[in-house]
Amino acid sequence: MAQINFNEQTYIIISCMFQNEQDVYETDALGDDDFDAVTIAAKLRELGDHYDETVIQPLIKDVRAAAGDQVLTAFSNSVQSLCNTWVVERAEVASEKQLLKATVTLALYVKKNCPDMTRTVQEAMTYFVNNRLAGWIIQQGGWERAAFS
Repeated sequence: MAQINFNEQTYIIISCMFQNEQDVYETDALGDDDFDAVTIAAKLRELGDHYDETVIQPLIKDVRAAAGDQVLTAFSNSVQSLCNTWVVERAEVASEKQLLKATVTLALYVKKNCPDMTRTVQEAMTYFVNNRLAGWIIQQGGWERAAFS
């Protein structure tokens, strides 16, 4: 089968991430043996959960208060703000990795605490990752090889 492209992978991974952990997301028919969206989504959840425990709480109010057409802007601004306040543990950690952490954390927080906004934020996250982080993730070797620890 043909390999799926990065944007399709991103959509599938984020869809898996937004599903409940007990739900099964079927990825066997995707045609890429190296691509495991469920495992990547689980790693992203772990990344986001850790970041949530240490940073997220003050910024979610801006996303929650945003009108429907302003969610993308509020989401993007909150992610950028999270990245600006992050203390880098090691000098070699790329700012893009911090941006990925912030993106996942904010999205998972919205999923948990603002369920009525889940679909809108899922779409905003997919757009954000494909437009702001795709180059870095591809440079790392793609989703299946990117370092998430």
